[in-house]
Amino acid sequence: MNRLLPIAILLFSFTLNICAQNLPYGFPDTDRTKISINQGWKFHLGDPNAKNYSVDLDDSKWETINVPHTLKLTSLTLDGLQDEKTQLVFHREVGWYRKNLKVENSNKKVFLEFEGAHQITDLWVNGKHVGQHAVGGYTPFHFDITNYVNKGSDNQITLLVDNRRNEMVPPDPGPFDYVKFSGLYRDVYLVETNPIHVTFNWETLNSGVNITTPTIDVVNKNAVISVKTAVKNETSASTTCKLLTRVIDKDGLVVLRLSEEANIWPGQEYQFNQIGSLEDNVHFWGVDSPYLYRVNSVVIVNGKEVDFVENRIGLRKFELDPIRGFVLNGKPIELLGANRHQQYPYLGDALPNALHYKDMVQFKEYGWNIMRTAHYPQDDALIDACDELGILVYEEAPTWISISDEGLWWDNLETSARTMVRNHRNHPSIVMWGAGVNHRGYVPRVHNTIKQEDPIRLTASQGARWTGWQTSGLTDINANMLYGPFLWDRSEPIFAMEGERGAHAVAPFKNDPLMVGLISWTAHAYYTFHPRHPKANNKIDRTRSGMMTIFRDPRPYLEWYKSELLEEPFINIKEEWVPDTKELTVYSNASEVELSLNGQLIEKIKPSNDTIYKGLDHAPFHFKNIKFKSGKLTAKGIFPDGKTIETTKQTPGKPYAIELNLDSKDRQFIADGNDILVAYATVVDKNGTPVHNTNHLIKFSVKGDASVIGDDININANPMFTEYGMAPALIRAGNTTGTISVTAKCKGLKSATSSVSLIANNNNEVVKNAKAIYDFKTERVDLGAPDQLLQFGWQPWYGTDNADNTYGFKAFNGVKAKITKGSSDGVVRWLGEMNVIGKYGFAYGEGIIAIDDKGVNLVFENLPKGTYKLTTWHHAPSSNSDSMDPNRDKLKSVTIHKLPYEKDIVISSEALVGEKSINGKVTEGKEMQWETPGVSIIEFTANGSTPVTINFNGKGNKGVWLNAFELSEWK
Repeated sequence: MNRLLPIAILLFSFTLNICAQNLPYGFPDTDRTKISINQGWKFHLGDPNAKNYSVDLDDSKWETINVPHTLKLTSLTLDGLQDEKTQLVFHREVGWYRKNLKVENSNKKVFLEFEGAHQITDLWVNGKHVGQHAVGGYTPFHFDITNYVNKGSDNQITLLVDNRRNEMVPPDPGPFDYVKFSGLYRDVYLVETNPIHVTFNWETLNSGVNITTPTIDVVNKNAVISVKTAVKNETSASTTCKLLTRVIDKDGLVVLRLSEEANIWPGQEYQFNQIGSLEDNVHFWGVDSPYLYRVNSVVIVNGKEVDFVENRIGLRKFELDPIRGFVLNGKPIELLGANRHQQYPYLGDALPNALHYKDMVQFKEYGWNIMRTAHYPQDDALIDACDELGILVYEEAPTWISISDEGLWWDNLETSARTMVRNHRNHPSIVMWGAGVNHRGYVPRVHNTIKQEDPIRLTASQGARWTGWQTSGLTDINANMLYGPFLWDRSEPIFAMEGERGAHAVAPFKNDPLMVGLISWTAHAYYTFHPRHPKANNKIDRTRSGMMTIFRDPRPYLEWYKSELLEEPFINIKEEWVPDTKELTVYSNASEVELSLNGQLIEKIKPSNDTIYKGLDHAPFHFKNIKFKSGKLTAKGIFPDGKTIETTKQTPGKPYAIELNLDSKDRQFIADGNDILVAYATVVDKNGTPVHNTNHLIKFSVKGDASVIGDDININANPMFTEYGMAPALIRAGNTTGTISVTAKCKGLKSATSSVSLIANNNNEVVKNAKAIYDFKTERVDLGAPDQLLQFGWQPWYGTDNADNTYGFKAFNGVKAKITKGSSDGVVRWLGEMNVIGKYGFAYGEGIIAIDDKGVNLVFENLPKGTYKLTTWHHAPSSNSDSMDPNRDKLKSVTIHKLPYEKDIVISSEALVGEKSINGKVTEGKEMQWETPGVSIIEFTANGSTPVTINFNGKGNKGVWLNAFELSEWK
């Protein structure tokens, strides 16, 4: 973080049982282990010059803590401290963290991996200094501790995490409009690997795994995937290594298999370069359908799987079009979302992964499709959530306005930018990198650095409307702060990386395709020492701004976004129905709204036509000059098709009770000692109507293995005051599974209790994240006469009339297939090239036609016992040949394609799974450019001893076409 950031040193007593990993079907069982070591650290605040790394130090009186950890919990008033925007004092301390760690006795490499620590980190193992990470607090790093540990016994680990101000570490020296918090605030792992292993992404330009998609074709539904994987040989001998890379769909099926071998010298980091393509059942990643594939990379030595890594990817294509704006998968979309700080009340930056995920769930609830990581790289869990939920990301290196003239500062900024890109480059949600100093504009060095690391994604200029060149400059997109009048000549699109929020702010962007998007400031209220914001001197809450409170409680105007950005019918009354209310705003995507009071119609109106809303699909409905009368207010939205939707607001009575909600939606509560669940206690009247205008203090208590954050420290967290009639609390999990009961009480109000279950923690990251891999043998076979045109990538089965035609499989060793007549009277004819237009036209443009009242049989011999999937193509081809076709003369003698054929067939076998017969369709013609040929899919079993016979027959004693088939092992 800054010049004198808090120091933290770690020691842990911990024995890891990681030898036997219980992995799902097909997942590689390698030497790699990754164990979360977040639990059970000893912590001491301060004393930066102490020798707390001594092995025999008695730390028994130190505090026991879990990671993520902040050096100090923080009140909403920043502990009453009046610091400067350069943050000279607040959290400018150090923390010591200690832990004992047992490492298994093996020849493995041993690493400690850190997702982030504020902001300079020193590591000692068994009293010896291993190294220092002094780049900054927002990017990951690791230490190789192989030569420092005593394998098979306990090892003492000490960390000094220093958050003191440091003018060489951006975003220091400041100033900045946010607080730089402290501590070992992101996850920590013990990683062990084979000496021959995939490197960490951030080590060098070519390290780790780098996945790109050189071609994404959403029209023809195909994709090209390039995978570069760096493997390091840390043995003393040259070794031949095989890299097997598999792309896996959401069902666990391998859809692409890439394999390459190389001889790697001792000490060499070798980059495998693999490429392949997908053409069938391709799923694209988008904001409405965020489909994710897995890319599993396995290192194999002498036939043994020794190491693996797995990444998730999404297949998407984006571009910045000078006319249509931002285009995703061929469709222009308006980029609308919010900036996000990683801060949380009391915790500072030390959020568990669940809270990062919940933030993005809220983004989706309001229809937002983009998030900017203001003003620094953020947690892996956050980017994972964006991948899963379909939220685009603009990420930037840590800066805020200040520009240093120190070379080391710039070196650290460049390293931070490189690490940021390397760490998150495989995530489909990332579409933009900030390429400058925030609010000062683009910086050539930063832009060039990022383009060297990632030539594909857009770089953003990070400008401000009051300074610098008002253009994209070197970068790809003119990203600016648009809070008022700004300079723009429309020669290029403009993008508001910051700006106002609400309907009036969004309207200009939806009205103008060259204004490609607005990332409003900011999603949540945040901590800052800015001296002039409205709550800078507030006695109970100094947090600034926010479309939601710092506790993630939405402010009333935020509901408009649901009416504009979501498709489902929506209606909401913004204001509370209380005395002196004279105007009401209704948010709805209906075409008209009726407002009634106690059953009596007040007015029926259309959306506002105020010019400030020009461009919106659903402007607000403004009801004015309303006479207040206590009771029930009803807003009814009327849609063009006559359907309606209603919402009500009731005049609240006196505060009577508490309603308690534990925010466990879309998440689990994990018994890891540091997971956090937010409790919301709302004051209601006797009818359950929220009472917003209250000043209650609500006290929270817990039964079970959990606690209320702030209970044991004076940070004004419990009891908690109400805002919008609601008081929040943070509930921290313990380490024991079971039911947790939370109670909220307040004098004069009826109390409330709610319960939630604590789920067992799994610190084995490999096992926790592993999913089955079904790497089934598959073979595609193209049937036809010897003159057929073979479909690219398929295996040929050349057959002739009146012969014993047998095919020997390549993927299935020893397995054969035969075409046999259903009866002795049947006829089987083999057809060659016919030139049918369409995808896989070479496969279904030829084949066999069998005329037999008993049909035709496809017989598999020597199939091993198991379940199989068979896909067959059935198409009656006619020729597309013309004067340019050298095979045109063949049609003068070939008449097979003119034989009568069945348009409906029956596929039957006693080996079929479930029903013993299914119906299939036969298509016809010479042009299938936009049509799907007849395809049938069956599952069958083989007993390993007798042949499997699949019969294809019709109902009219006409010919039955079989052009091609695909045989696959199956679940």
